[in-house]
Amino acid sequence: MDNTKRNTLLIIDDEPANIVTLRHMLSPDYTIFGVTDGMSGITAAKLQNPDLILLDIIMPEMDGYDVLARLKSTKETQDIPVIIITKLDSDESEEKGLILGALDYIQKPFRPLIVKLRIQNILKVVTHNRMINEQTKQPEEIIEE
Repeated sequence: MDNTKRNTLLIIDDEPANIVTLRHMLSPDYTIFGVTDGMSGITAAKLQNPDLILLDIIMPEMDGYDVLARLKSTKETQDIPVIIITKLDSDESEEKGLILGALDYIQKPFRPLIVKLRIQNILKVVTHNRMINEQTKQPEEIIEE
């Protein structure tokens, strides 16, 4: 039995069909959580602490840009990497997402292999950075007065 921890992905998309498609495509390799609105996404990110978030931009009430800005401005979620997956295809949309802190931007309709490879690449970096951080942690120094 394999005891390695599976990476977790949080999908925030107001279209349940997109969540189902991504879950079907990614669940063999990852633990998947999905929510259909921005506020639920922010809450889920805080509670689940996923390894990566896949975020739609066009959503009612709170769009993906607002979700991304809140995630990046909150201590508990600011370090969670985000990939935007959206129908928006303008340079301005992509620039705005990257400026707000997304690590990648994928246009719908997406190609499954490209999505998988981009997720794998980001998670390799995340895993590598975690290993470095764990190895370089210094024990708390005792301060004597």
